[in-house]
Amino acid sequence: MRILVIGSGGREHALAWAIAKSPRCEKLFVMPGNGGTETIAENVAVDITDHAAVVAFAKANGVDFVVIGPDAPAVAGLGDDVRAAGLLCFGPSRAAAQLEGSKAFTKQLCDEAGVPTAAYGRFDSEIEALAYVHDQGAPIVIKADGLAAGKGVTVAMTMEEAADAVRDCFSGAFGESGSTVVIEEYLEGEEASIFALCDGTSIKMLPSAQDHKRVWDGDRGPNTGGMGAYSPAPVMTPEMTARVENEIILPSIRRMAERGTPFTGVLFAGIMVTRDGPKLIEYNVRFGDPECQVLMLRLQSDALDLLEATARGTLAEVTPEFSDEVALTVVYAAKGYPVNPEKGSEIKGVDGLDGDKLKVFHAGTARRDGRLVANGGRVLNITALGATVAEARERAYDAIDRIDWPEGFCRRDIGWRAIERELKRT
Repeated sequence: MRILVIGSGGREHALAWAIAKSPRCEKLFVMPGNGGTETIAENVAVDITDHAAVVAFAKANGVDFVVIGPDAPAVAGLGDDVRAAGLLCFGPSRAAAQLEGSKAFTKQLCDEAGVPTAAYGRFDSEIEALAYVHDQGAPIVIKADGLAAGKGVTVAMTMEEAADAVRDCFSGAFGESGSTVVIEEYLEGEEASIFALCDGTSIKMLPSAQDHKRVWDGDRGPNTGGMGAYSPAPVMTPEMTARVENEIILPSIRRMAERGTPFTGVLFAGIMVTRDGPKLIEYNVRFGDPECQVLMLRLQSDALDLLEATARGTLAEVTPEFSDEVALTVVYAAKGYPVNPEKGSEIKGVDGLDGDKLKVFHAGTARRDGRLVANGGRVLNITALGATVAEARERAYDAIDRIDWPEGFCRRDIGWRAIERELKRT
């Protein structure tokens, strides 16, 4: 089978790496790819926003299956255009991708399906939004309605922060994505990332993970696309996982089908585990980044079989299998991230780090004249397996300490919640 993976981040390197292990993978392309994907696949320098060019390349090169990695092409309807050209595609339709493309759409779906979520208001006017904030008080959550590269959400602990976040949205800080604002109640609890493969009717639950959004140790600083993750998330007990499946995922999938917009692909639910049980924070219509990296390292099934079954509507015939070991990934980012990352610095010591329990997934990297250089904000994902979170973390940070990159930085406390739990059990 000839496969084309769309994207250039750590998520796409992880997906490509997992797909490449399948004995049915005859040829693998990644568009546009990065410095890591080019070692396992053929990188393709085509603009993924040009859907006609993507389809033309796929047809000219005998591609059988297109796998969409990031959110933007999914929301822009690339899946529709690929399927209209007669090609098999893993990824949602434009209509179904509104689950990520519009937070207001998801809130409406929750209302219709009875999915537990935070109380909210939706606003197209800055004055009305500020008035709502004034009435509700802080802490409160301000969200740009559309895509904002993981940076359109502000958890405002003060009224001043909340007002500034509202003004940022309406002043154009997030482009059109901020022209509508969703304001939510602040939920107390612990977050987790939940994933389910969906073929429109059937679902297969995947392991949970926990992300670290803030840029600095101790969960301080601005939100980012994610500075690290581990899987599984201890907060997701079997009972809690069953509640998420039955109270959140399944009702949402059923309602999407009833609307005439069945969801296919991977549904990523951001969950807050509160005293009252799980509540939906948001939906995404792709694997998380960096959560995908830890899931792919734990995956023992054939990734291509799972993705293809999802795309063909035969998901009920396959069973995802994962290692019982813990996986943990640390994001190595370029100085200046998330505001203004520095590009072009050389990274040494990465090649040769991979082993049975360790994999370095590339994100913002490129290879120039035989050198590996930083080409983005989140640059590397050092991902390790271990019997415990502490063991996986030690292995990951040991590898980081062997990388020679003065212009990079990372958090040093990834997995801290889980490790606290492990220490309490000893």
